[in-house]
Parts: sequence; C-alpha cells; structure tokens
Amino acid sequence: MIDQLLKDNVRRNIQIDAKDLETFCKHFSLTTIKKKDFLISQGEICKFEGFVLEGCFRVFTIDKKGNENTLYFAAKDWWLMDIDSFMNQNPSQLNIQALEDSQVLLIDRQDKLSLYESLPVIEKLFRVMSQKALVAWQRRLIRNHCLTAKERYQYFINTYPHIASKLTDKQIARYLGVTHEFLSKFKKST
Repeated sequence: MIDQLLKDNVRRNIQIDAKDLETFCKHFSLTTIKKKDFLISQGEICKFEGFVLEGCFRVFTIDKKGNENTLYFAAKDWWLMDIDSFMNQNPSQLNIQALEDSQVLLIDRQDKLSLYESLPVIEKLFRVMSQKALVAWQRRLIRNHCLTAKERYQYFINTYPHIASKLTDKQIARYLGVTHEFLSKFKKST
C-alpha cells in the first residue's frame, strides 16, 4: 500500500490508533515530480506539507548574488516544506526541487489545520516532529560553527550515505557551504 511508509513514519513518532491513522492518511494526495521540476519556487506561498515516498529533493535558496545555498535534502521517508511560508502564508524564500523522478504525498494547509481540531493526536505528531527538526537544526548549526569543512563533509557522508550517493559534488558543496573546487581538492587528497 502506498501510504504504508507514511504510517510507519507516524508510528515511529507517536502512538495512534488505526482509525485515526487511516483518517490522517486519507488527507494526503500523491504527486509525481519529474527530475529538475520544482515543488515550490521562491516567491510562491507554500500551501502543503510533503512526505517523500520515492526520490530525492533539495531545499535551497538563491541569494542576491545568484548563489544557491542548500538548507537540506529530503529523500525517501523524509518530510519537506517551507515552514515559514506554510505557517505564515507569506512568499517562500525557498525552492524545493526534485533531484530525480520522485513521488511525494502532500497534505494541504487547511486539511492539516482542521485535523489539529478533529484529531488532537495529529497536533501531537507535528509537535513531536517539529521538536525533532529543531534539534536537528541546532545540531547542524553547532557542526557548522565547530567542525571544519572536511569534518562536516565526513559527517554528512557517514550519516546520510543513501542521500550522498544521489548527489553531485556541487550539490554537496552547496550544502556544506564550501566551493566545489574546495570539495574536489579535499576528496583528491584523501
């Protein structure tokens, strides 16, 4: 069943009865995104939260100089959205682009908000997931401040081999905040 991965993800975060889980899953729609296509572009308003079934996405912004800065990658069994745009309904500062043909389950903002009212366990689910995401962001900030670029690269490759194997060196460099040339020199020296 296509939503089994979603159900397993939810159950790893909270305890939920089968009926409530089925109700929750019925609010998602399956969307197929082709490689290089965008789920959202800077300037659009994010009206969904997504759960990746297959494929890989990069979430990035483009600065005033035209440089791409990757915040994170989302592969199978990961969630993705622009939380600021989604929550505040303001124009997104992010782009979400498929790095390969991908399938994602989407829930729209209104459905999610109404589920908070009708199924309090869903609000708990997203609170728990938000807390976990905040911890991950905090740890990444600490790594960015305390580790060298080489150490950050090793951490990324060792922690996310299934994602790293899908990426180009240029994409990894943008995530690490280093130049492609620096990453190439480092890789050649090891």
